[in-house]
Amino acid sequence: MSHLSSSLSIAALLAFASAASAETLLVDRVQQEPHAQMPARGMSMAQVEARFGAPSQKLDPRGGQKRQWPTINRWVYPDFTVYFEKTRVVDAVANKAAADEIGPKPAIR
Repeated sequence: MSHLSSSLSIAALLAFASAASAETLLVDRVQQEPHAQMPARGMSMAQVEARFGAPSQKLDPRGGQKRQWPTINRWVYPDFTVYFEKTRVVDAVANKAAADEIGPKPAIR
């Protein structure tokens, strides 16, 4: 009986492992893609728009309530989201490519 239960647990582990390998981690995909496809830190809003076109969505600014809290603007493109401090890029983050990809949650709107 223990032989039957151990063979079932091995089959279950193999099924789980094959299902887990089918998932794609966002980090893995981003590391495989060239970084030139996203805006570089320090680019201006005008430079980003000239190089990548108009964003599909401009989210409402966040922050700026106090002088020490800069206003953060977010532009969403199909493949990435750009974060600006005032008018300069501080970061660009890859968006999820598919529903089964594991990565960050969508931006708060």
